[in-house]
Amino acid sequence: MKSLVISMLEFKHRLISILRVGFGIFCLLITLSHCRTPEFSNICDTSSKKFIESVLISKIFNNSYVPCGKNESPPRSNSAEVASGVTVAASNELWVTNDTVSAITKEGDLLYVGGSFNLIGPNTGSAAHIDLTSGEIVSKSACPFPQSNGTINTAVSDGNGGYYIGGQFTVVQAKERQNLAHIKPDCTVDSDWNPGADSIVNSVVLVGSTVYVGGHFISVGGQSRNRIAAIDATTGVVSSWNPNANAFIKTLFVNGSNVYVGGTFTTIGGQTRNRIAAIDTSTGLATSWDPNSNNGVDSITIDGSSVYVGGSFTSIGGQTRNRIAALDKSTGLATSWNPDSNNAIYTIFVNGSTVYVGGNFTTIGGQTRNRIAALDASTAAVSSWDPNANNLVYNIKVSGSSVYVGGLFTTIGGQTRNYLSELDTSSGLAKNWNPNVSYAVNTLILESSKIFIAGSFITVGATERSRIAAIDLLTGRVTDWNPSADGNVTNIKLSGTTAYISGGFSNIGGQTRNYLAALDINTGLATSWNPNADSSVSELVLSNGLAYVGGEFTNVGGSTRNYIAALDLTSGLVTSWNPNADGPVAKILVGESTIYVGGEFSNIGGSARIGLAALNTTSGLATSWDPAVDSFVSDLVLDGIVLYVAGEFSSAGGQTRNRIAALNTTINLNNAETWNPNISGLRVQVMAIKEFTVYVCGDFSTINGQTRSNIGAIDISSGSPTSWYPSAVYTSSPQYGEIKVIDSNIYLGGNFSTLGGKTQNRLAVLDVTTGLAK
Repeated sequence: MKSLVISMLEFKHRLISILRVGFGIFCLLITLSHCRTPEFSNICDTSSKKFIESVLISKIFNNSYVPCGKNESPPRSNSAEVASGVTVAASNELWVTNDTVSAITKEGDLLYVGGSFNLIGPNTGSAAHIDLTSGEIVSKSACPFPQSNGTINTAVSDGNGGYYIGGQFTVVQAKERQNLAHIKPDCTVDSDWNPGADSIVNSVVLVGSTVYVGGHFISVGGQSRNRIAAIDATTGVVSSWNPNANAFIKTLFVNGSNVYVGGTFTTIGGQTRNRIAAIDTSTGLATSWDPNSNNGVDSITIDGSSVYVGGSFTSIGGQTRNRIAALDKSTGLATSWNPDSNNAIYTIFVNGSTVYVGGNFTTIGGQTRNRIAALDASTAAVSSWDPNANNLVYNIKVSGSSVYVGGLFTTIGGQTRNYLSELDTSSGLAKNWNPNVSYAVNTLILESSKIFIAGSFITVGATERSRIAAIDLLTGRVTDWNPSADGNVTNIKLSGTTAYISGGFSNIGGQTRNYLAALDINTGLATSWNPNADSSVSELVLSNGLAYVGGEFTNVGGSTRNYIAALDLTSGLVTSWNPNADGPVAKILVGESTIYVGGEFSNIGGSARIGLAALNTTSGLATSWDPAVDSFVSDLVLDGIVLYVAGEFSSAGGQTRNRIAALNTTINLNNAETWNPNISGLRVQVMAIKEFTVYVCGDFSTINGQTRSNIGAIDISSGSPTSWYPSAVYTSSPQYGEIKVIDSNIYLGGNFSTLGGKTQNRLAVLDVTTGLAK
């Protein structure tokens, strides 16, 4: 029997090609109005009498709608699709989230997303320009977003409206840039300036035609430079200047013919210099200036004859000075100015007779001041100005009556202000200006009408959406729909005017709903449907008036149901169908007479089945089909009579099959097809099929011996990887929650920060052919 089906994949593809050509000629000879794709209700059921006919006709008409496994309604046509073939907003404007996306559902021009995020906003990356009047980001059309894929620690104006930036990143505006980049006045990346540093850059300053950089690196521009270097501002060529520090550089400040350097080093410029030094701009040698700090120096600012320094030290310039001091620019000795901070100082800004300081302190100058304070430049006395930040302050700039502050705080000046705020110089209260940044702001540059900010955020001007949202694909922006879940969302499935939701929540749509809910698609409010599961639900499939659910629950719909159940879509009560699994169910694929189930169980439907089983839709009992998988199964897709299986297994269908396999559903035992991509790594998490390609995402390193790091595409005939290979960077261990192939687009959700060659945080749309982000 197996010899008759072993080459089913190859036979199917050849037959499809022949039939398509023949049927096309036939359609030209008769009235074209009769040549349309029929509607199918049985394409997922391998035992249906019309199953083969349904599959063949669907393939003849090149119907890209594959309802088995990735259950997605055929999208409604609209003018945008007709004009461009793409429903996402142009120029990579799709808004992004600040945490993992686990669920994606598209309906017409709306993309519904769920996960563990609480913000969704413009895809700025870790830098942005913000209008000083409105607090809104300068539009991408007026000034393209920098879209760095990592943290920007430092930035300096190039004097012409552009910026030099440094930090820990590898991509800026879809161009490879290793920790250093130049943003031109037109807001685009300078293609000619690309020195590259092999590790973190903490400080960048510009003097004339020279860019000085300091950090953790040991190589810049292909030259050996230990933690400090000088680079030509036009060409990006590294100069011969080489002070050669033996440990990290945290801050640089150029004054006259000297570069003042702070950090954790103990030798620099050919001399012993403990954590602070002055380096000659011509020779790279240390001058005689030697304050000798006993701990790290994080900030240096010079005003007149005073060098203000902040950090973690308790002794500097020959005196006890706790974390902040003023040093004589000539001698390096500490002056009498002594504010005495109880914790680290990260930033110092001198404005006339006032020295503004920020950091991690809670007392300074004998007064309680949480992380930000204003000191008298002569006496070091603390003023009454007290914005009271609830977390770290990294940067301060002053303009007129406003103090602009960036950091890790979420309240300051008596108001909620996420990581960036404008404070009144007199009262210390927060002004109405409120850009709402998604995470830490490390550096600020003020201009006449806007401010450039950079840090470790991914979006600015974001909208709060707790774990579930709807995005308008024509604009890329979030809609007003806001059900607001208090726990993660794992599935969003639509039926008419109702959205059925699963996850780890206990409240959604304004009501108590434990792990399962139905929402009104217009209002976002919870309906009366309330199955009330007792633990998380990871899978939800709608079919024939029922909701099939899987997860970690043992009670749902008013009855005991271990890890899997069928719920009535009207009442929310369970049906009599009860496969009774002994472990969590992760994936359910529903046909007419067979339901395929994957997960972490070892017994289900009354039979021993590890990780994968076929269940009778009526009785819930396991069928005689036994895939013999040896570990966890995470995803399933049915294509004809072949079930594609993904997970953590190393054996399936009687053969060695690592992380992915194709199983024949008409053979009960030893049912593995010859197709064998042989994926090396921990797991394949999600997959999808379009025509002759299987798209896979997970935590792996190779496919059939070829490097494919965590994402790739596999030829459905040969099992070899195709050339489709979007580069990706992740916020932690790779996680993919969802992949959907719709028309010419691949919709992806996960925890990535870069995908398809661009900064794309947790949500992306890729071209099905090129793999590039749209």
